[in-house]
Amino acid sequence: MIRSMTGFGSASVQVGNKTILAEIKSVNSKFFDLSLRLPSVFREKELEIRTELNRTIERGKVECTVSIESPEEQRRATFNIELLKAYHEELKTVQQALNLKETPELLRTLLNMPDVMVTEKNGLSEEDWKALQQALQGATKAFDVFRQKEGSTLKVDLEQRVVAIRDNMVRLEPFEKSRIEQVRKKLQTSLEEFVQVSEIDRNRFEQELIYYLEKLDITEEKVRLKSHCDFFLKTMNEEVSSGKKLSFIAQEIGREINTIGSKSNDAAMQKIVVDMKDDLEKVKEQVLNII
Repeated sequence: MIRSMTGFGSASVQVGNKTILAEIKSVNSKFFDLSLRLPSVFREKELEIRTELNRTIERGKVECTVSIESPEEQRRATFNIELLKAYHEELKTVQQALNLKETPELLRTLLNMPDVMVTEKNGLSEEDWKALQQALQGATKAFDVFRQKEGSTLKVDLEQRVVAIRDNMVRLEPFEKSRIEQVRKKLQTSLEEFVQVSEIDRNRFEQELIYYLEKLDITEEKVRLKSHCDFFLKTMNEEVSSGKKLSFIAQEIGREINTIGSKSNDAAMQKIVVDMKDDLEKVKEQVLNII
């Protein structure tokens, strides 16, 4: 089963007069890279949330955002009276030292001083934590469904391209047979230009020809290439999505195609090899987006 690293999912849970919303989205990455945004009330659970997301998401550059929507204010602000008095005394001292008059903006200045206003935060309740867990589970489930749908689209494209590479090997066969005769004639003609026909050792000539043709033979490469293509298709249908494994197989496919290209001293064969390389490059691009 192919799963894409690109995904999106969200879910919300109502608890009392609050709505806890979780949203997850990701793009491709070699590793698990999580950016987690939490309301301060859930900060104590950050490590637990990260661990669970790592377990379920596995790979990708992930952004997870948790928010709380409530019609009522969740915080109550109070003033640090003692600190406010201390600031006032200091300002009065500065005012007298500089012989300044007291201005109406004094109170505003005092209220803007550091740590004068204290915000009381509501603590994390068990009910809120359970609601967040439910929201994250819902978002993760929707996120995974999205990934599977994207993976299904990727799978269709990958299968078509790998099958095209495998089918192109059949297109090579007619040129392989004609190429042998072309090589024989070319060597025969070249040899006759320098040596009289009667003096040519036919046995030696056949031996050298066989040795030369073995260097150009692509039978082994085709066998390995077909095996790699079949293995690629089989791996895509496995229970677990294996993007890294598919990437390694694609590299092996590329090696065989390159070897076939280097041995193909025929223009028609080279065109087929170029088509195979074009399909392979698109396969490699798509595999980067698979978990």
